[in-house]
Amino acid sequence: MDWGLANRMARMFSPGSQNSVMLAVDHGYFMGPTRRLEDPRATIAPLLPHADALALTRGILRTCVPPSTRTPIVLRVSGGVTVLQEDLSDEDITVSMEDAVRLNVSAVALSVFVGSPHEHSSLVHLSELVDQGEEAGMPVLAITAVGKELEKRDARYLALACRVSAELGAHMVKTYYCDDFEKVVEGCPVPIVVAGGPRLDSDQAALELAHHAIALGAKGIDMGRNIWQSDYPVAMLKALRSIVHEHATVGEAMDILTQEKARPSRATVA
Repeated sequence: MDWGLANRMARMFSPGSQNSVMLAVDHGYFMGPTRRLEDPRATIAPLLPHADALALTRGILRTCVPPSTRTPIVLRVSGGVTVLQEDLSDEDITVSMEDAVRLNVSAVALSVFVGSPHEHSSLVHLSELVDQGEEAGMPVLAITAVGKELEKRDARYLALACRVSAELGAHMVKTYYCDDFEKVVEGCPVPIVVAGGPRLDSDQAALELAHHAIALGAKGIDMGRNIWQSDYPVAMLKALRSIVHEHATVGEAMDILTQEKARPSRATVA
C-alpha cells in the first residue's frame, strides 16, 4: 500500500483502538430530505467533532461542511437512481476521481449490488474505481447494498458480497450485522465496518448491534439514522464511541448515554 493511500486510511481509524466510528449522512442521494436530515448543515454541525469520519456526497460536503474541519471525509461516488424506482441497483459512478482528490477526501465509497440485476455493472464499477484509487492514492470503500429489501442479509450472502468486494481490490467494506457475523469477518481480508441500517426500536438496540459487531471482529461502525434520528444524537454518538474505541459494555454505554442526556448543553433534534 503506497504511503499516501495508507495515510488516508490511517486518518479514519483511531491509532489506539484501530477502529472507526463513521457518521453516514449520504442518504439524500437517493432518499431526498430524510427525516431529521432535512437540513444537513444543522444535523452535521454538532456531530462532526465526535466522528472519526463523515460519509456524504460532494454536494453536501461543499455546501454544509466547513472547510476548516479536521474530520476525514468518505465521499459517496455512486448514484443515479432514487427511491421512486423499484430497482435501486442501477447505479453508476457519479463523481470523478479528480474531483475526489480536489476535495481532499480520505476515501471514496460506492455500492455493490451482489445478486441484483445490475450485479455485473456494479462490480465492474468497483474494479475501475480501485484502479483509479490506486493511481491517486485514494482508498475505496465498497458498500454491500441490498436494495429496498434486506431479505438477503444473512451470513452466507454477506460473506460472499464482502469477499468478492475484497477480491476486486476494495480497501474497506461496509456491510450489515447478521447472525454468524464472525463468518463474514473471517472470509474478508480487509477491514469491515458495520452499517446501522434503518432506525432501530431504541438507542439501546443500536448500541447492542455495535457491541456485537465489534466483539465479532468489525473494525468499526458506519451509522446514520441510528444516530441523528435519536432524540439525543450527540449523546448517542459518544455512547457508540465508548463501545468501538474503549470496548465498553452495552450497560456502560447506556450509562454514558444517560449522563450525556442530562448535560445542559445536550444536543437534541426537534
